[in-house]
Amino acid sequence: MFAIITPALVTGAFAERMKFSALCLFIVLWVTIVYAPLAHWVWGDGGWLLELGALDFAGGTVVHMSAGFGALAAALVVGKRIGFLEQSMGPANVPMVVLGASLLWFGWFGFNAGSALAVNGTAVNAFVVTNTAAATAMVTWLIASWCVDGKPSAVGAATGAIAGLVAITPAAGFVGAMPAIIIGFGAGALCFGAAKLIEKIKIDDALAVFGVHGIGGVWGALATGLFVGVGYGALDVGRGEQIVNQIIGIAASGAWAFFVTGAIMIALKYTVGIKADETSENEGLDVSEHGESAFE
Repeated sequence: MFAIITPALVTGAFAERMKFSALCLFIVLWVTIVYAPLAHWVWGDGGWLLELGALDFAGGTVVHMSAGFGALAAALVVGKRIGFLEQSMGPANVPMVVLGASLLWFGWFGFNAGSALAVNGTAVNAFVVTNTAAATAMVTWLIASWCVDGKPSAVGAATGAIAGLVAITPAAGFVGAMPAIIIGFGAGALCFGAAKLIEKIKIDDALAVFGVHGIGGVWGALATGLFVGVGYGALDVGRGEQIVNQIIGIAASGAWAFFVTGAIMIALKYTVGIKADETSENEGLDVSEHGESAFE
């Protein structure tokens, strides 16, 4: 489940402009070359990040950082949508966005609490801190967007909640409720700023995958080192050593995902081609690639 959701996150960066045939090849290559080695590093028997002592309870680096940094590389290689920043490209259906975010929030309890692999105190703690961080990040993002854009939005609330869920993922089994509030606050503020920055420098990351999952994953992994054992769990080494271990994990995971994803996308670009042509993109990939329309 974790293996297939991760490249699905990456696809949000190049939504509305990549050929379906190239996407199919990309998912197979990405899961095999990017995700599988990283999962072994962090969770596998003999994985070097695991042996180093880097902590990742439920996939902050393996899933979210890899998706975020991979999404940034993919967006750079694929290029922008036609009319990017020149015309409105908001969601087609805001209620569906809110419904989707709600389902994600609910499903994340299984994602994080289920990573305890048992019905025990760790699972209960992961459940509680997951909800706490998500709620805090949602409110933080709303306040930030209200201050910067002048209006709080439902889409902003949904995005902020996802940012909080991302950030608490690596820490869910290691921290208590109070650190979860801090982690959620940091996620809301940092991910909002990152999403704005990516748009300002004109990188077309359609669903803010790098801003939410990449930066949220980085902050969550770092915060795991900062707060492990506070309110729940225990710190097995010195605080400084744990933070250094987390930084090494962040650097290795981010670099691996960014550069290998970039290499995969470049290889596909110059073999099968990755970007839909202008006519297909203007028509909409639902119609041009699949022969159906989401809305009539």
